[in-house]
Amino acid sequence: MSRPETAGWRPLLTLRIIVGKVFIGVAAVGSGFSLGREGPTVQVGASLMNVLHRWLPGALHIPRTHMLVAGGAAGIAAAFNTPLAGIAFAIEELTRSVEARMSGLIITAIVLAGIVSQTFLGKASYFGQIAIAGSDRDMALAVAVTALVCGVAGGLFSRMLIIGSTSWRGPLADLRARRPVVFAAACGLLVAALGFVSGGVSFGSGYAETRALLEGDTQLAWYYGPVKFIATLIAYLSGLPGGIFAPSLAIGAGIGHDLAPLLGQQEAQGLLLVLCMAGFLAAVTQAPITSFIIVMEMVDGYSVIIGLMAVSLLSAGVSRFFSQPLYHTVARHMIARNAAALVTGQGDGATPGAKV
Repeated sequence: MSRPETAGWRPLLTLRIIVGKVFIGVAAVGSGFSLGREGPTVQVGASLMNVLHRWLPGALHIPRTHMLVAGGAAGIAAAFNTPLAGIAFAIEELTRSVEARMSGLIITAIVLAGIVSQTFLGKASYFGQIAIAGSDRDMALAVAVTALVCGVAGGLFSRMLIIGSTSWRGPLADLRARRPVVFAAACGLLVAALGFVSGGVSFGSGYAETRALLEGDTQLAWYYGPVKFIATLIAYLSGLPGGIFAPSLAIGAGIGHDLAPLLGQQEAQGLLLVLCMAGFLAAVTQAPITSFIIVMEMVDGYSVIIGLMAVSLLSAGVSRFFSQPLYHTVARHMIARNAAALVTGQGDGATPGAKV
């Protein structure tokens, strides 16, 4: 939405991209890459609305950018069955000034996406209803500790992702630029090796392991969070389509699992897990409102909404000491790189690995 309307830019919103995102994204997750589905669904949703905009009667006077925001927001809502998070994502990440008419368009798109999502996935929350126990004192201590730990970890993770997308230099970066398929295959070998030594816990989006933790299964090893951290970073660098929301939630759950014995909450980890999930996601994206709402809707966690809000805001604040906002930084770099490439006649400068 920010780039100039000039020739020579690689299209970001087409029917061809929809097909590629769906099939390659499914193949990537099915192959064990630590990626989520929410990145592709944002671009697929925006692409569909972009195509639809061409068919709208001119008398409606609906700007194309409004359609793109609505499609992207609907993509997040449909990916996790979290309609409120879709609205928050549109306001917090996709645009900073939402007009009344645009809000209505966003909500309409999200409602339709929610209907389709519930038709196929049912009306249950993404992670089901989780029993969360803990006193106000437990909550205050957990918020303070998780905000610091998740803020630092998420800030460093975000910084690594930004470097991988904008300023990575060296032989491996050159290999990715010259032979991206070979580089992706090498990343696949690393992911396979990591999955082998970790017993398979690094594979996929982390949904099964995260849900097991939330339901009280504490059998996962301490290295689940660190292994997921590394696997997601490798998957991102590969350039394959996928999202980082779901893996970030899994990493956050792994951090909470490791912190539980230190805070004396090993027998009742639910509170600590959801706080770490929201805190780490907020630190990575620096989108605290979206983060606490998406976790609240996923676990039906309205009883701990104050704690989720606090840890998300604090974690995002801590993260800023280590990293700039992920999506906006990568987007600005992509625009500047494309503009420079057009001036030098080298075509577009699309950056691999930029995903939600």
